[in-house]
Amino acid sequence: MHYTRTPSIIFCSFIMLLFISCNQVSNIPWPVYRGDNASSGYSPLTQINSTNLDQLEVAWIYQSGDAREGNRSAIQCNPVIIDTVMYATSPQLKLIALDARKGKEIWRFDPFVNEEATGVNRGVTYWENDSEKRIFFSAGPYLYAVNAETGKLVSSFGDEGKIDLRKGLGRDPSKLAVWSTSPGIIYKNVLVMGTALGEGYDAAPGFVRGYDIITGKTVWTFHTIPQPGEFGYDTWQEDAWKEAGGVNAWAGLSLDEATGTVFLPLGSPAFDFYGGNRKGNNLFGNCLVALNALTGKRIWHYQLVHHDLWDYDLPAPPTLVTVERDGKTIPAVAQTTKMGMVFLFNRNTGEPVYPIQERPVPQSTLIGEQTSATQPFPVKPPPFVRQNFPDAGMLDFSDSSYRYIKNKIGNAKTGPVFTPPDTAGVVQFPGTRGGAEWGGASFDPETGMLYVNANEIPMLIKMKPVIMDGNDESKGQQLYTLNNCTMCHGSDRKGTHVYPALLGLSKKYSFAEISGLLQSGRGQMPAYPNLTEEDKTDLIAFLLRDNAEVGEQQAAASTHVRYVHDGWNELKDQDGYPGVKPPWGTLNAIDLNKGEIAWQVPLGEYPELTAKNIPATGTQNLGGALVTAGGIVIIGATRDEKLRIFDKKNGRLLWEYQLPAGGYATPATYMIDNRQYIVIAAGGGGKVGTPSGDAYLAFALKEQE
Repeated sequence: MHYTRTPSIIFCSFIMLLFISCNQVSNIPWPVYRGDNASSGYSPLTQINSTNLDQLEVAWIYQSGDAREGNRSAIQCNPVIIDTVMYATSPQLKLIALDARKGKEIWRFDPFVNEEATGVNRGVTYWENDSEKRIFFSAGPYLYAVNAETGKLVSSFGDEGKIDLRKGLGRDPSKLAVWSTSPGIIYKNVLVMGTALGEGYDAAPGFVRGYDIITGKTVWTFHTIPQPGEFGYDTWQEDAWKEAGGVNAWAGLSLDEATGTVFLPLGSPAFDFYGGNRKGNNLFGNCLVALNALTGKRIWHYQLVHHDLWDYDLPAPPTLVTVERDGKTIPAVAQTTKMGMVFLFNRNTGEPVYPIQERPVPQSTLIGEQTSATQPFPVKPPPFVRQNFPDAGMLDFSDSSYRYIKNKIGNAKTGPVFTPPDTAGVVQFPGTRGGAEWGGASFDPETGMLYVNANEIPMLIKMKPVIMDGNDESKGQQLYTLNNCTMCHGSDRKGTHVYPALLGLSKKYSFAEISGLLQSGRGQMPAYPNLTEEDKTDLIAFLLRDNAEVGEQQAAASTHVRYVHDGWNELKDQDGYPGVKPPWGTLNAIDLNKGEIAWQVPLGEYPELTAKNIPATGTQNLGGALVTAGGIVIIGATRDEKLRIFDKKNGRLLWEYQLPAGGYATPATYMIDNRQYIVIAAGGGGKVGTPSGDAYLAFALKEQE
């Protein structure tokens, strides 16, 4: 095995501060996704600060030219900046090198030549040794190694420059849907990678792999779904590992360079909303896991959701922090969650910094389901979102709005967090998009403050039984529901404001065209390589005829039943506003030393409501915040498509700018030739559903005449 030195470019923040204080450096990079291996989202730069934002202006704009029409593409990339070069990705996942001073393109690499691009990318990984520089990035099912200077594949890595992420999972790679949205992380000679997966009953397992940085060979594999003889095997039904899927590190990773420990935020077992076929607590589902980065051996773990039925993946890279408590300095790791809670652990031992209580939660009534009796709740800090829909209150902007929402809820169940899914429907609050989301938290080492943006958007989830008795007439419907088509397009195939309807397909596509889409995917629709030709024939036949319904009595009489839900349905009023009293989106400052929320402010607004003198409501937001030593918190994320800067001490809004498209990405900041820049991707689209864009915008202080 070829060992290399740790990349010298990965500076620690304290080294940057030393250089700045000595006035001996003109270039400060942003060398890693979210700023550093600790995923801190922090910069020691102070040139742009709370006192001079009136001098902040657009320094340059770069447009990639490959956004899709409507809202069918997005840019979620937090770029890395090395020396004077920025490495980023475009809406159709082209890897691009830019002059970070002017926004001029140097080269681009297209992994989808003559093919339709699929998926999103949130960042890339940079590496160098004495003889070469590489960019590692993912697109489709592949991890690519690209020469950072030329934009050409490094042919000595993997299979002519790429690794197939579907291989090495113990199943037929050609039938698996596996890709990666978040970048890997490097420790010495090992590149650690997580993956994204389908979320249906046939999902691939989310094993985490360590690859040799030079050759691409697999160094180790951590089985996130334990196999016989491994720790956690007894938390599943016997032999569940042979078919169970999910439990993947899709959200990104963090690394303690001093100890060589990599931290994995793991997702839910699949299927996300029903676990009758996976009884038990399902380790390492929804766990924060600490591994030895060189060997892949588990050091410790903590499960934050038992037997998940809510799609409550750990949604962001854990943040490595330092906490002052009872006169002691504790090296800690903070994990934000979709439930709106922060779990804080000693990162060396896994011991909770603040107590965590197991509390009773409501139980499921679905056939075959066995809900966990309790779920963990940290005593401190308190939740940064509301966790009970009746207590939060229905939206009451008007009587008609209130009545509309009440009628839409109907007989659906409401209640506290962890109210399980039901065929009558459940108002899930927090919803599947948080609480916290993939943008992650930012940590200020000066103050011990953690900054996290959050959503408070209720979802109306209704379960539907699917009989699995092999009736030929129902095969197409089974394939539609069990492959997660209902998640986006609904059980009635009417779609949502983000995902299109699947009605009247015969007027739009031929059988062959639909078959091709299922095989290769398009845009944000993944491929379904697991489908046989017979499966595709049955599924397409179902798509071209009326949907069939399955009743509860029929399901109860069946010897084999599973459940799916009827789509990602946000609970909204007739005007499209979330069906709960504001705030709908917030920015939060959490004092980790005290375990308290220091301040909370609405994040985003609806201009038409502001014009009616309704206070800022906040909006759904995707993408994280950046905090700096200049006293500011910088964030886009909101559906009103603005970039905002807040005072980090009190949450006061100091500055805002209307972007050309939604900034659903985390900003970065860097310095070149003693000029500080702030950059953000404005790609719109995605799950928020606003128009797509193709721009990166950089801001800097006005240059003196």
